Amino acid sequence: MQMKMKNVTKILIAGTPGTGKSTLIDEIIEQIPNAAHIDISKFAKDHNLIQEYDNEYDCHVLDEERLIDELEENVQSLDNPVIIFEYHGVDLFPKHMLNAIFILRTDNTLLYDRLNKRAYNGKKLEENLQSEIFQTILDEAKHYVSGNDEITLEELISNTPDDMEINAQKIINYISE
Repeated sequence: MQMKMKNVTKILIAGTPGTGKSTLIDEIIEQIPNAAHIDISKFAKDHNLIQEYDNEYDCHVLDEERLIDELEENVQSLDNPVIIFEYHGVDLFPKHMLNAIFILRTDNTLLYDRLNKRAYNGKKLEENLQSEIFQTILDEAKHYVSGNDEITLEELISNTPDDMEINAQKIINYISE
């Protein structure tokens, strides 16, 4: 079911796990308190939109069709002028749901350390590192926006706290425009 999204700024902050999405969004929300933050994975769990658990990748498999329906209904009920979605990828979202996509990228050595601290190991660690090395999420985002001038796409380096501050300001500036 495709609903017309009301006129709000809808941003996706995406990237490989460990690139700093949550930290960046916390900083933005601190500066724009009337922005809504929707963590897609948490939303899916909270609304029982999980199909199964993938033991090999140590993650949930989302019921994407139901998730988008629920998400669109939820967004329609919000009164926030800005909605920031957090997810690792882009392809889940219908194009009418987004105005801008910001892809966070992190140096692989730093990413390895961050994921290691989260106890990622084996195939899950390797797949996420490979995804970052080959810029898989950025390439998917480029393909997603190809031919669509209405969705802004920007790659943001996310290695240091200074990068996070710069990235937060870039996104806040985008929202202000």
